Amino acid sequence: MTTTGNVATTPPRGPAFEYLTTKKDEFVGWARKFSLFPYPFVTACCGMEFMSVSSTPYDTDRFGAALPRFTPRQSDLLMVVGTVSHKQAPVLKRVYEQMCEPKWVMAFGACATSGGFYQNYAAVAGIDKIIPVDIYIPGCPPRPEMVIDGIMKLQDRIAAERHPIINKDF
Repeated sequence: MTTTGNVATTPPRGPAFEYLTTKKDEFVGWARKFSLFPYPFVTACCGMEFMSVSSTPYDTDRFGAALPRFTPRQSDLLMVVGTVSHKQAPVLKRVYEQMCEPKWVMAFGACATSGGFYQNYAAVAGIDKIIPVDIYIPGCPPRPEMVIDGIMKLQDRIAAERHPIINKDF
């Protein structure tokens, strides 16, 4: 930025600037898609399938999502696994609000996506009534292959996003 008199002018942007920002977005998208830190919000029986996803045959470490974080301030992927009751809803919302940006949410199983077969007054009929959801994984319980497919779809979405890590002048 240069100053002429009392007026500040911005240097003209050419095709080189567009090339650099495009390559920056591709690089940051590639880095973010392979560095997911999940926070498991496990409440019910889908927890067993969640544990099997991290086991040797399925190995989420290949996708950069192996290290679960047990504090929302260190995670960027909230995996809601199982039934959420109305008493747990404020806790889930607080966990989501404590996560840093960018953050993504995965609804894991039929109970998290739609309330499952618990159609009663105690269960929330889908966590999308509480927080925004990026990826839905159906099934009761969902197979580990479906979870890995959901992680891969989320990675594709992350890589395609624009990543504004530097101010508007760069």
